[in-house]
Amino acid sequence: MRFVTLLVACAALSAAEMPRPEYPQPQFERTEWQNLNGSWEFDFDDANTGMDGHWWNGEKAFARTITVPFCFESKKSGIGDTSFHRWVWYRRTFSVPAGWSGRRVLLHFGAVDYRAWVWVNGERAGSHEGGNTPFAFDVTALLKPGGNTVTVRAEDPPEDRYIPRGKQYWKPQSESIFYTRTSGIWQTVWMEPVSAAHIESVQITAGMDGLAQFYAVVAGASPGMEFRASVASEGATVGSAVVPATSGHVSATVQVQGARLWSPDHPNLYDVTFELVEKGKAVDQVKSYLGFRSIGRDGGMITLNGRRTVLKFVLDQGYWPESILTPPSDDALKYDIKMTKDMGFNGARKHQKVEDPRYLYWADHMGLMVSSEMANAYEFDAGAVERFTREWMEAVKRDYSHPSIVIWVPINESWGVPALKEDPQQAAYLQALYHLTGALDATRPVIDNEGWEHTDETDLFAIHDYAANGDALAAKYQSLGDPDAAIPDGGRAALIPGFAYNGAPMYLSEFGGVAFVPEGAKTPGKSWGYAGVEKTQEAAMNRISSLFTAIAETPAFAGYCYTQLTDVEQEVNGLMTYDRKPKYPVEEIRKMNALVK
Repeated sequence: MRFVTLLVACAALSAAEMPRPEYPQPQFERTEWQNLNGSWEFDFDDANTGMDGHWWNGEKAFARTITVPFCFESKKSGIGDTSFHRWVWYRRTFSVPAGWSGRRVLLHFGAVDYRAWVWVNGERAGSHEGGNTPFAFDVTALLKPGGNTVTVRAEDPPEDRYIPRGKQYWKPQSESIFYTRTSGIWQTVWMEPVSAAHIESVQITAGMDGLAQFYAVVAGASPGMEFRASVASEGATVGSAVVPATSGHVSATVQVQGARLWSPDHPNLYDVTFELVEKGKAVDQVKSYLGFRSIGRDGGMITLNGRRTVLKFVLDQGYWPESILTPPSDDALKYDIKMTKDMGFNGARKHQKVEDPRYLYWADHMGLMVSSEMANAYEFDAGAVERFTREWMEAVKRDYSHPSIVIWVPINESWGVPALKEDPQQAAYLQALYHLTGALDATRPVIDNEGWEHTDETDLFAIHDYAANGDALAAKYQSLGDPDAAIPDGGRAALIPGFAYNGAPMYLSEFGGVAFVPEGAKTPGKSWGYAGVEKTQEAAMNRISSLFTAIAETPAFAGYCYTQLTDVEQEVNGLMTYDRKPKYPVEEIRKMNALVK
């Protein structure tokens, strides 16, 4: 049925416009859905006249076309314009499959950066603020038989440093560690039918004890309804639960005996089916999956499923040459994860990006731990606090159930809280984000401030240090772990004045940054690296090897994160080029990782 629906949805599109078929919300999948990616009408609205001109009513002819879900700055969008365009408009027609008659129709957006207004057939469906998180509208009452039109207005202020923007630069041309912007629709748009009573969301908590806990939000719950959860392995049911669904909030628990645990070496997953049942009939069904695993602490080390585990992470910006922040395909995601593992890393720190759910799906299935990080703002005021906090809560909610995620990171390097030393209000906000994240999820460690200027409340003490070579790194951290020794300064003070180290495991969460441009690689003339650009592969590898050796000789480190997986635009610190060609023998990088026990 799923593939039949897709054929109906795509029939009017040419082969070059065919949308990607992968389900955009893979941990909450319904059988019937319609992908709205592909060719849309499009226009810039630089004078911001679209609202007064009623562009949503369908009478305005748009001058361009764009391939959704790729942003207009990207080449894959068909436009490739990287200049400032704050306001943009989208429009396309669609038909609702006949089999959806009598049900509610939800219109979903994976992400639109930064603000979005949506109309269907000229009628307002709703709006959303936040460029990294999904939203949906019930558009049933706005639909009509035959052809329908959806119109989207997006606003992304290119120079606004008070909104969560991550690595998207606020100047016209990218430079240093900042890259090309992503504006407007940049994740999949789709529709699906649901009954009036349906499951809105399910949060899954599954630990190493084999206990799976499900917290569901149900729309239209009423007396006599039941929520059913069934857990299966290789097609055989291994546990189930049935509970009343008389209110909008439902909890169920399933115990799986002898549960096979999830880990990077053994990414064991179980299939899950959720059903909402009324009078013995399933009125809604959702497919999902889970992985049993627990993250903990043993002294100064992190544990996975009760066993001490060194975090061997690589920094991953999640950018691509042709599509910027939007993954070009599922194969591209799988390739990045495969290369990460082939090089001997067991995890990725997704840097300043709430990654596409399809990436997390493959991290779950292929076995890669993930540090999940919010895209930060850069300036602080009350409005920035409100915007960032709301969107971070949405991001944690979206991704809570993924077993691959093992760390939450709301703030990186004091971005968005630039005056922590002088402003107690900003320090209080940093602490509040730590506690808020822990309140949303008590099962994973939270880093209060990635890299420096920590409070005395953090579950991992993250350090960023781009020492030029192993000798310098070893000399600097030889006393790490000594309670009488000061924590070295990795660029800025390790602690905010007035706060003390709380004994959290030490995590070298950025190091390396060794830059090298292979002969023939396509890089901008302003190529840049943390400690200059090495001229030969041998020189670069010697420096990288010396850094890994130094970490292996510093037992106080509970883990590390090498900068970085790929080059991005002018930043050439990658182990691979921007177009994903390895710069060094993969096995040699794997041997370096193997030095650290």
